[in-house]
Amino acid sequence: MPTHEEELRRIEPVIVWLKRLALLGKTVVVRGREHVPREGPAILIANHPGAFKDVLTLFRIVPRPIFFNANIQIFTREEFSALVLKHLRRHLGKLGTFFNFLFNPFKFLVVDFVSSNIAKIGTIPVNLVQHGKREAVELGMDYLRRGRAIVSLQGRGRVDPKERNPYIKPFGRGAAIIAGRLHREEGLDVPVVPLAFYGTQLPWAIPGKILVNIGTPMFARDHDLGDFDASVDRFKAALEATVHRLFLDLIRP
Repeated sequence: MPTHEEELRRIEPVIVWLKRLALLGKTVVVRGREHVPREGPAILIANHPGAFKDVLTLFRIVPRPIFFNANIQIFTREEFSALVLKHLRRHLGKLGTFFNFLFNPFKFLVVDFVSSNIAKIGTIPVNLVQHGKREAVELGMDYLRRGRAIVSLQGRGRVDPKERNPYIKPFGRGAAIIAGRLHREEGLDVPVVPLAFYGTQLPWAIPGKILVNIGTPMFARDHDLGDFDASVDRFKAALEATVHRLFLDLIRP
């Protein structure tokens, strides 16, 4: 059976095509690219304002195979198709239904391709409805033991005007738990690389800049207070604060 890395290489031409299509009209500007480890285990943690554009931007700028946590709904054709329709209605209102009908043949091809290949390339399914993330944590730990890089995007892939910072949702504990457990239980110090996006929230095909600011790696060992839960909360808070700072650096004149 092919490895996830081999499957990624197999469909790389399609990923390149999807990147060009999804980022149509966008210029990507990156700061701190050198902070992403070229090999060995790593966690990339970021805000998530731009849905699929965040994912494809990372595929464009990270020079190694990366593996994502993703909504379990995109692993089946029917649920993914319904999710696309929901996304269109949220952003376009009644016009969303019209565009869904207009582009339905093209949408079917994309939905079919993604749902058929997403598991093969090692994407980690997360049930966002039931918040059942234990399996995702265990699988993430296994990937890191194998020297892989995983990505944890914080949020639901959209900007929420009701939030204090509409571009950054409050962080979950998953990445801090994974890094903390590997440090405590196995002595594996995994670098957690914070990064911030701005511009991926712009609608598809609207010209603009996608700005990415990548910070220096952070480690669970530097936030160990003795008590595991307290250490996880401290590390999570430090990661969230760092992403906020990186984001503010992007939007300052």
